[in-house]
Amino acid sequence: MGSRWGINRTVGQIYAMLFLAEVPRHAEEISEALSLSRGSVSMGLKELASWKLVQLRHLPGDRRDYYETPRDVWAIFRTLVEERKKREIDPTLTTLRGLMLEPATDPADRFAQERMAAMHEQIELLTDWYAEMQRLDNERLLQLLRLGSRVVKALEFKDRMLGRGKGQGLKEIDDGRD
Repeated sequence: MGSRWGINRTVGQIYAMLFLAEVPRHAEEISEALSLSRGSVSMGLKELASWKLVQLRHLPGDRRDYYETPRDVWAIFRTLVEERKKREIDPTLTTLRGLMLEPATDPADRFAQERMAAMHEQIELLTDWYAEMQRLDNERLLQLLRLGSRVVKALEFKDRMLGRGKGQGLKEIDDGRD
């Protein structure tokens, strides 16, 4: 599953072990249980810590570092989304802004800037939506997610009430392709 999320197998194995563990684990336990070198475990734990997906714990009377994942699955999900945004979306927006500030000297440049502006606008719209979702408490967010297809049906009903055809959803309207 980790490879589908863009993390290497070792990091995925370490995270799965910690996620499923009832108590915090130290690096030697992880290394032995997963048959991984101590160095691989150390690097994997550093990677997970950089993503804020593991927390360091100390047990009374024990000098070793213990690691655990947050117990709240929503906290894990929110952390993953926030870290992806910081690492992938925010730099993309910065790059697009910089490219759109460069002078367009010919039609091809103007066309490219128009396309980048459209992409920038779309990503900004999604990040604004994301910011709103971050403000919701877990129960409210769960209610929103459970609405699922009912939201689409409500929008389709609204379109019918406004006299728009079935194939004329928000995409075509927002694109100016009425």
